Amino acid sequence: MTRTQRTYRGIPAEERRALRRAALLEAGLELLGTTGWQSATVRAVCTLAGLNDRYFYENFTDRDALLLAVVDDQAAQGTSAILDAAAHAPREIAEIARASTSATLDFLTEDPRRAHILGHEFPAHPLLQQRRGEIIRTLSGFFTAQTRDLVGDATLSDTDLSLTAFTLTAGLWDLTAAWLRGDVPISRDHLADYTVALLLTTADLAAPLHRRLT
Repeated sequence: MTRTQRTYRGIPAEERRALRRAALLEAGLELLGTTGWQSATVRAVCTLAGLNDRYFYENFTDRDALLLAVVDDQAAQGTSAILDAAAHAPREIAEIARASTSATLDFLTEDPRRAHILGHEFPAHPLLQQRRGEIIRTLSGFFTAQTRDLVGDATLSDTDLSLTAFTLTAGLWDLTAAWLRGDVPISRDHLADYTVALLLTTADLAAPLHRRLT
């Protein structure tokens, strides 16, 4: 039998490895999302996951690699939730903006660990700050594609639409992080309404902005 075919207690080797990786990611999420990145040491993660460090290094080169994997996993889940909400909303800008905003806030607030990571851990770790920029660029790309799909080519150039998407995504990221920290004392509904209004106002400004830039 090959290595991947070997089983232990009825579980194939690759499945066991996937389960160990999932346990390490969950432990990393728990530590990063509660006591912070400094407490997410290899030893602490392995202890919480119930695994020895051999299995840690089977999956990750070091603690930073685990932290990035945790953040990437959560970002992928959040992006999937946002895109799914947008895909199932009526094909109108206002409806998609509302659905996407609600999905974003739902995802971040349904698990307090996510709120802690966005509000406190991203600003605290240089590597996570770098990853923040990469995630924002990815989200901006989705925003650009959605906008172009809805309004066609009658608005901004690709360059200016990308600039607008980046500005909105980065700004709303920081606003939401501040709200999660309690630095912006408004209700969730107020934040959602403001976000939707900002997105729609930006769409309304596309034509005059285009005239000024051409």
